[in-house]
Order: sequence, then C-alpha cells, then structure tokens
Amino acid sequence: MGMIGGGAGAFIGVIHRMAAIMDGEIELVCGAFSSDPDKSKKSGRDLNVDPTRVYNSYQEMIVKEKELPDDVRMDFVSIVTPNHVHFEPAKLAMENGFHVVLDKPMTLDLTEAKELKEIVQKTRKYFCLTHTYTGYPLVKEARVQVAAGRLGNIRKILVTYPQGWLSSFLEGSQDKQASWRTDPSKSGIAGCMGDIGTHAFNLAEYITGLKVTQISADLHIIVEGRKLDDDGAVLLKFDNGATGVLVASQVMAGEENNLNIKIYGEQGGVKWSHREPNSLIFIAPDKPVETWRAGTKYLSEVARHNTRITAGHPEGYIEAFANHYRNFSLCVKAQLEGEQPKEQWLDFPGIEDGVRGMAFIESVIASSKSQDKWTEFTM
Repeated sequence: MGMIGGGAGAFIGVIHRMAAIMDGEIELVCGAFSSDPDKSKKSGRDLNVDPTRVYNSYQEMIVKEKELPDDVRMDFVSIVTPNHVHFEPAKLAMENGFHVVLDKPMTLDLTEAKELKEIVQKTRKYFCLTHTYTGYPLVKEARVQVAAGRLGNIRKILVTYPQGWLSSFLEGSQDKQASWRTDPSKSGIAGCMGDIGTHAFNLAEYITGLKVTQISADLHIIVEGRKLDDDGAVLLKFDNGATGVLVASQVMAGEENNLNIKIYGEQGGVKWSHREPNSLIFIAPDKPVETWRAGTKYLSEVARHNTRITAGHPEGYIEAFANHYRNFSLCVKAQLEGEQPKEQWLDFPGIEDGVRGMAFIESVIASSKSQDKWTEFTM
C-alpha cells in the first residue's frame, strides 16, 4: 500500500493505517503524506517508511512507483486527503495501473464522481470507498436477514446521526478538521450532510437493498458565521414504496458519534446502534425481543467472515474499517494471481456507492433550496 495524505496531525490517515495492517494482508511501503515535502518526509520517518519511497507529491509517487518492478512497487494507494484532493490522485493512480482505496465522500461534486466511475470501468481496477459502518459484522447480518425476508416487505427506515463537535465555531480556531470540513472550496457544497449524512444514507441503502428515489430536505446553518450546513433532516422515498427519515446534525451538544438505524417491515423490525455495535435487535408482534450478538455461531457466513474473535469480545470501529481493507486486499491479491475472488470478499463499498453518495448530497442541497415538497433523486 501507498498512501496519499495522512501525515502528521491528520485524523483519518491514522485510522486507515491501523485498519489496513490489522490482518497482516497489507504493508505500507510508500507515501506522499503531505503537500508540504518536509512534512511528508518527517511523517515517513515517523512511520518507518524507506526514505527513498517517501515522495514530495502524489504525482511523483505514482510515476516513480510505476517504474519499480512488479514485486516491489505498491499494488494500491489509499487516499486520505480532504474532499477536493480525491478525484485527481484517484484518477491518476488508476490510469497508471494502481487499485484505489478512497475516503468518503468520493469527490468534490457529482460530475467528478461520474467521471471517476468511467475510469474504474475502463481500467477495471478495484475501488473501495470507506463507508466504515457497513463493515460491522452485525450490519452485514442485518442486510442478510432483510434480504432473506425476515422482516417482510420493508415499510419504514429511520436513520439518525447526531454529533456535537461543531456546536461552536471551531473553524475560527486552529482546529484543522473543522477548518477544512466547513470550507466549501475543500469540502464541497455540503457540510454535515456531506460529512455524516452520506454515511446514514449509505447505511440505509446497504442494509435494505433499496434505492432512494425522492427526497424532501430541510437543512440549516445553526452556528453563526458558518458557511455550510451543520444540521438537517431529510424525508426519503424508496423504490419499493417505503418511506424514511434521515436526521444528521453536528450541533447536538454533548453527542459524540451516535449513529442509529431502525428498519420496519410488515413482519417486524431490526435495530442497530453504533453505541452497541455488537448487538442486533429484532422485534416482531407477539414475540419476545431477540438480541443477536457478534461472534456467535448462529450468524450468517458473511457476518462470521467479518468477525475476528469469539462472542463476548467486542470489536469496534477500527475492526469495521479493517473489514473493508481486508476484503479489498483479498480481491486485489486474487486479481494479481489470476483468480476469481470469493463473493464475500467483494462486499465492500465501491464506485456505485460513491456516485450515489454524491447524488445524495446534490439532491439534498437542491431540495433544501426548493419550494417543491419533493425532489427527484437524480444521478
């Protein structure tokens, strides 16, 4: 693995590295860790990367890595930069023969997302978008059970993602994360809805297997002086006739990272919470509540494949992140060896998730500005 971004002071780059190396499938061999060459070199030293493979720019890294022998050069690149530096390095990497892991949201806008999809299809390189929460084994179990018809026809989806870290004007301080995430030139046209609303949207579509067709959004800028939305609610219509509600906010003071989803069908419901990720709750009329637990033998093969330890030993955020990296790496290795990947290895967010995420952002912004009750979800 090579890495673009993620140098000293970065938050998500550290998470990516921990997740990537967890299963012993991936080794960090090179990087352009900062747009500042000195910071990139320092970060490389801190990470014990060969100094000759710590580069001044991502352009230099991709060109020079391509010149190395097949058994030496990186096989894929992990891109952990702010949103406005997603498209160009991903495009350059794939066009030069490298697979890509990319942090979400995928690009700065929908136009870039569609072009990136064309590049993925043309180059036939593996592409993973790190929507972390679909990596949890019990989220995968919920998807399996919904697909098997346990809930019957899906009628209602409620997904909420409250945070409180932007309850004050942090971008007016030295907070690097707040500064770029609230800057339209770096984050894109959405703030909260781009940062965490896309996670909630992706989770709802992943578990149910349904697609959003219409939305009605109400977005707000709560903190004075902020340039992008920090709070909002979205009504959803799905392609089977189900309806839903998505709430995302970063100004709910005191909340940490409290993602929750509830899905109801004609025969019962299922609930999952990021606060209790190793439990999956099933409810049904005239039946006792069931709590399914991670690591147990009664779970599906998909859930067990994405679990490392036995029941009663909690797995969390890093492990969910690592599931995407492991499945992605197994597919890359299979391609390198001329083999077909197993179906369960292909279970990681990809280019279609990225395009739909960008379409969600643009549709939500358009809906919030519109006087119409409903806006078509368009790609």
